[in-house]
Amino acid sequence: MTESSQRAAPATAAAAEPVAEETPRPDTGTGTDGASDAGRTRWERMRPVLGRLALAAVSGVMLFLAFAPRELWWLAPVAFAGFGLTLHGRRLWASAGYGLVFGLAFNLLHLVWIQDFLGVEFGPGPWLALSGVMALYVAVAAGLMSFVGCIPGAPVWLALVFLLQEYARSRWPANGFPWGRIGFSQPDGAFTPLASIGGAPLVGFAVLTSGFGLAWLVVHVRNGRRDGAGLTRTAAYALVPLLAGLALWPTVGTGAETGRRTVAVVQGNAPNAGIGLLGQRATIRDGALAESERLAARIDRGDVPRPDLVVWPETTVDVVGGRDAEVSAAVDRLGVPTLVGSLYRTDSGRTDNAVVAWRPGDGPGERYTKQELVPFSEYVPMRAIAAWFTPFVGNTRDMRWGDEPGVFDIAGTRVGTAICYEAAYDYPSRDAVDAGARMIVLPTNNAWFGDGEMTYQQLAMARLRAVEHGRAVVVAATSGVSAVVEPDGTVTRQTEMYTAGSLVADVPLRETTTLADRFGPWTERVMLGAAVCAVIAGVALRRRPAGTTGDDA
Repeated sequence: MTESSQRAAPATAAAAEPVAEETPRPDTGTGTDGASDAGRTRWERMRPVLGRLALAAVSGVMLFLAFAPRELWWLAPVAFAGFGLTLHGRRLWASAGYGLVFGLAFNLLHLVWIQDFLGVEFGPGPWLALSGVMALYVAVAAGLMSFVGCIPGAPVWLALVFLLQEYARSRWPANGFPWGRIGFSQPDGAFTPLASIGGAPLVGFAVLTSGFGLAWLVVHVRNGRRDGAGLTRTAAYALVPLLAGLALWPTVGTGAETGRRTVAVVQGNAPNAGIGLLGQRATIRDGALAESERLAARIDRGDVPRPDLVVWPETTVDVVGGRDAEVSAAVDRLGVPTLVGSLYRTDSGRTDNAVVAWRPGDGPGERYTKQELVPFSEYVPMRAIAAWFTPFVGNTRDMRWGDEPGVFDIAGTRVGTAICYEAAYDYPSRDAVDAGARMIVLPTNNAWFGDGEMTYQQLAMARLRAVEHGRAVVVAATSGVSAVVEPDGTVTRQTEMYTAGSLVADVPLRETTTLADRFGPWTERVMLGAAVCAVIAGVALRRRPAGTTGDDA
């Protein structure tokens, strides 16, 4: 490799020295001119660093703006182009620092709904702490990226390393927190069809590769390299993922229908009270019962067709001992099977966050128990340590974890179920489809989180799941947004926030499975394995003598 190409190579020992580490010019004067020279030198040293800090922060804000409720999906690759330019040529600790800034800028905005939920009771601590922990994952990933930028095909390896932190934070600590995965920014985007091939991980990989490819293209041109082959190769990283998504659009949602079902959603509403809803269980229950009665009256008048299935939101009622006379009466009045979101208290005294199949005349039957519980809400990890900070945990009991896929034989078909937070995890809906689900329902209770962006972020996840599995998804929310999502990810019906109402819609049933269903978790596992190998290779290259690193693209 020539001396000039070594200077252009990213993240290498020969070309990755941060500007802040450059040796200042000696102060040759003792008077005013010397002080002025020293001041200019400090500014010259700090100006590029401040510029990169600003670019990292702006890129994090752009990534936030790419997520719902906005439809600015294209800002996601642009954000990672800016982030890639920030990291280009930086060493380990500098990269980690810029990654921390990027992660904080994104997460503080993306997770501000945590403050709506817990702020009155606990102040900004939970929101700031969670945002900080999520940003630390980005910082670690950015540090690791400093090793893979020297490998040929750098945009691919940078994307894979970023996905590595998504995987890690989705599983640890406290069973992880997968909110804000890059794929969830794309329900309206050109990359969305890739979900049918590899789910949210592949969509995220495409966005990241395109963004980092754009950054490397800017570097290529900025460094004055005009060789056609190199320019074409670098541009391909930015364009190929985008073109692949566009090419797949005609195939999205085109699986053969095996029938249709009319589904109704009951949205009983609840007050915007944040954590204060803990003391208003009866309000949520009464709202659902009242709206169910209004729906029954509309059916009787012929205002809406009689549904084949009704869905109530998550934890609408408390079911003790497997019976509830008022719910049974409401289901009998509707005259159709109803999936009821419940706090189901078992004979052993444990509580399940469950969906219960309630049938007219027969009452409650089989149930699905939520497999992914919300930390510090449905269970308290590290309870002894958490008790040091708040007495709140002493008044709560952990819910029971489910361990079986959510599939019901109901309304003459097989209906898959995931509950609320589970929309952010890949396996609950995938396991349901693998078990034969021909449509998916998603009961949720977002009344806790105010009228901010959380419920729209979750709806974006439901839309991506629809494309991923080629299934209609019906979202039933306590206070909105309830929605009907077609297999191609489009929303055909939805409610407003903090209103009572119901939806009745005809949805398609599908039996065919997508490649994402057939590949299962292996797409992500292969990408993660490649990321680990890339980091190891990058460390090895960093230790080789100068002049032996790979090209920058």
